[in-house]
Amino acid sequence: MHTSASWIHPSSFSPSRSRTIFAKSCVSLGAVFLGFGLLKFFPNLSPAQDLVTRTTEVLSFGLVPAGMGIVMVAALECLIGLGLISGRYLRTTLLLLGFQMVGAMSPLLLFSGELFGGPFHAPTLEGQYIIKDVVLISAGLVLGATLHGGRIVSERVRRAEDYTRYAVRPAESRRGEAARVRH
Repeated sequence: MHTSASWIHPSSFSPSRSRTIFAKSCVSLGAVFLGFGLLKFFPNLSPAQDLVTRTTEVLSFGLVPAGMGIVMVAALECLIGLGLISGRYLRTTLLLLGFQMVGAMSPLLLFSGELFGGPFHAPTLEGQYIIKDVVLISAGLVLGATLHGGRIVSERVRRAEDYTRYAVRPAESRRGEAARVRH
């Protein structure tokens, strides 16, 4: 039986398997963005259409018309989805994802009364749509960290790696090295 996160140790994954896991994660997150983005191109098909148009209007101070705002958000989400699926320009794609998520989470501040208007302040359908974005943000952060060399290691393995990296060598070998350096 595995305890904590010891089963995630990177040495158990070959570099090719790690790349495969990363690629599959990109494709699955990209498919979600592409799917939700495509829905927004068709009137009354996305359950968040009204929320997106109102949010875009408020965030742009009324400068972006409602019809144009939904198309811009749809295009942005499709662009993010295609970038993740293709694996090209991932840094730029993840930057766009972060930008889009700031806009997607802003209704929590702008329209919180409407998002949690159910009994006992339970989230409405639109509120659930926004809560789902927390998972997308988390996935984007994991992909971004992995892209920059991050990895998941259990505490036990990390301590073992630190010990082997910074271990103090026996006194004889230290004296031998010091003697070699002096000569």
